[in-house]
Amino acid sequence: MRQHVTIKDVAKVAGVSVTTVSRYLNGRYDRMGKKTKERIAATIKELNYAPTASARRLRQSQSHLVGLLVGNMANPFSSLLAKGIYDVLQPAGYDVLLMNTNDSVTNEARALDRLYTQQVDGIIVQPSAGEFSQFQTAIDQEIPLVVVDREIPDQPATVGKVTSTNQTSCFDLGKYLAEQGYQNIISVSARYAEASGQIPRIAGLKKAAEQVGFNYLNIATKKGDTVTDLAPKIKQWVQSLRGKTVIVSLMGPILFDLLDVFKILKWQFPDDVGLVSFDDWAWSRFVGEGIFLVQQDMETMGQLAAKKLLQQIETGSDQSWPSFIPVKMVPAPSI
Repeated sequence: MRQHVTIKDVAKVAGVSVTTVSRYLNGRYDRMGKKTKERIAATIKELNYAPTASARRLRQSQSHLVGLLVGNMANPFSSLLAKGIYDVLQPAGYDVLLMNTNDSVTNEARALDRLYTQQVDGIIVQPSAGEFSQFQTAIDQEIPLVVVDREIPDQPATVGKVTSTNQTSCFDLGKYLAEQGYQNIISVSARYAEASGQIPRIAGLKKAAEQVGFNYLNIATKKGDTVTDLAPKIKQWVQSLRGKTVIVSLMGPILFDLLDVFKILKWQFPDDVGLVSFDDWAWSRFVGEGIFLVQQDMETMGQLAAKKLLQQIETGSDQSWPSFIPVKMVPAPSI
């Protein structure tokens, strides 16, 4: 009969201390080199040590706790996303540990460490990190993981993901705006974290511009930028272009800033410049005659992410697949 493999066996074969192996298993990598991590991971796989399937099932039966990391709770998008997740997980008997990363890769890593220590049954994350290595420990420890909303370029296809049809929707939007007679489209982005859903949106508008032939540029803002910084940039670009121009807010919070910009510049939409926005929470219909929207279904996104996670937890599967939620255009007289 095969002898039971212990943490001491792993440490001996990997050539490290038991403490180092323990830190690895708990996702504490702050003082651990890449080669050490890889050696421990290879040894665990070779010895078939842990976490074994039986150990994972035991952990799940004891925990019934799911970790949820969001980028910024001040953003109503995150709140609606969380509501959709709660609506699925709580009736299924799971408590949700909600953690706000404040769009910080460091905060996110610290929050993940805490979730590993809490032995959560699964994790749903609206990511801040732009590289999937931030979440590799969850995969190594066979903790079900679903990435939601924002996109990580190097995320494996077998890891669960739920996001909007960002690129396709913006490609369609670009063509539609061109059909409405707009020769110029200016988008405004705000990349607060490394991971972003706005990158494929920009790609979609670029592709539409190449195919249809309108002028396109994106103005990227960052943390700390003010409306008084943004207004002259937009004014300069609009005045340099010929023909009809429309400005597209690539995320909801930017719309607040653009409304301020329009006020500062004394512009009226659509008479002076058209205005379109992603992510609305129903209030924009009260601005003028309403603002043309590209609307995401945040609650549905959260619900689908939770259902994906539950399926992995209940079946013991270590694989999932990407899903894309369609967005819809909501016409209004702002263009």
